[in-house]
Amino acid sequence: MIAIVLVSCSKKPVPKPDNLLSKEVMEEIIYELAILQAAESHRPQVLIDNEIEVKQFIYKKHNIDSITYFQNYKYYASDIKSFKKIYKHVNERIQNQKNEIDTLVKDKKIEKTTDPAIYTPQIK
Repeated sequence: MIAIVLVSCSKKPVPKPDNLLSKEVMEEIIYELAILQAAESHRPQVLIDNEIEVKQFIYKKHNIDSITYFQNYKYYASDIKSFKKIYKHVNERIQNQKNEIDTLVKDKKIEKTTDPAIYTPQIK
């Protein structure tokens, strides 16, 4: 019984996609999705005005379709250790970008209004 459990756990449960994206590309896609989804929830009108549909924008940019994205997402998610590393890198990139923006605001190289409804950093 234990041998069956060990054998079944050792096999990769999710098959490798035919169109396998590199870890770097998958990380880039997850990063871009995080940024665009944050923009979508914070200032949806900007995306609407520019006719940007988040997922379609990503698919077109990376020349993939939804099936390729989801197959790759499932494939990478099946390796928890590797998937955590991808998300760690994404979080680090987001934090670095936030720090850069905070520095620009602090150094008064960009302005930030306090009204979240009209927030748009202005480069000086």
